[in-house]
Amino acid sequence: MSAEPRINDRIRVPEVRLVGPNGEQVGIVSIGDALKLAQESDLDLVEVAATARPPVCKLMDYGKFKYESAMKAREARRNQAYTIIKEIKLRPKIDPHDYETKKGHVVRFLKAGDKVKVTIMFRGREQSRPELGFRLLQRLAEDVTELGFVESQPKQDGRNMIMVIGPHKKKAEAKAEKAAAKAQRGGESAGTETPVTDEAAAPQE
Repeated sequence: MSAEPRINDRIRVPEVRLVGPNGEQVGIVSIGDALKLAQESDLDLVEVAATARPPVCKLMDYGKFKYESAMKAREARRNQAYTIIKEIKLRPKIDPHDYETKKGHVVRFLKAGDKVKVTIMFRGREQSRPELGFRLLQRLAEDVTELGFVESQPKQDGRNMIMVIGPHKKKAEAKAEKAAAKAQRGGESAGTETPVTDEAAAPQE
């Protein structure tokens, strides 16, 4: 079945509930009168509620309506945000400074609304101490608990242990906040400019 609404002569019912081009209620009229009004207004008669009794029709420029609807759908697709999974790799006996650096990356990813896959890589004898990796993952999860939550609990995968942290904020929310912050910074920088008054510019005697 076509998703396109019936318009003009394709509407074959004895009467319709007519809505004007500005949303005003005209009332129940015969299909002949409705088509006549559409022709006189140089508009289309479009069936907007086919299941109503009688069907609801509206006077509109259908070509313009279709174009605007297509533009809105395209804009919505362009603004649609997808969650990306970032990956961070750690060693069980990671240096404190390196840990803080890696944690900083996780914080940045979560603030951007992305998921983070944290991988602990075991080598040699480290494979016999999986509790080291588990404790490190727990520590990281606790350190970023304000920004994210453990979506997938730590689990062993061969020589690696993997945990997934999901962001509290959705990708779209993070993008909107980032744009708002950028706009605010732009406004503040513009507002800090000191205007030169005539008094300040005038030469002193």
